Amino acid sequence: MKTAYELAMERLSKSSPAVKLTAQQKRAIAEVDARYQAKLAEREITLRDARAQALAAGDGEKAAELEQQLAQERQKLRAELEEKKEAIRQGKG
Repeated sequence: MKTAYELAMERLSKSSPAVKLTAQQKRAIAEVDARYQAKLAEREITLRDARAQALAAGDGEKAAELEQQLAQERQKLRAELEEKKEAIRQGKG
């Protein structure tokens, strides 16, 4: 008798079979991943420094805005990264 997990994995593999990536696609995905990690790190450093300055100046509201901006930019960059990776997987990138 199969477990619920095994049944779910079978259904998943039927609906979206695993895609075999070429070495070139794997390299392209790794390059895109590294580029976006660098972009994210840069934005985090910049906004965290600005947030620290706002906190030091006693401007809690500005610090909260910067924290929210960081969260939004992090989400935006991750979405862009996933779109680019998917394009590469589909052979469009």
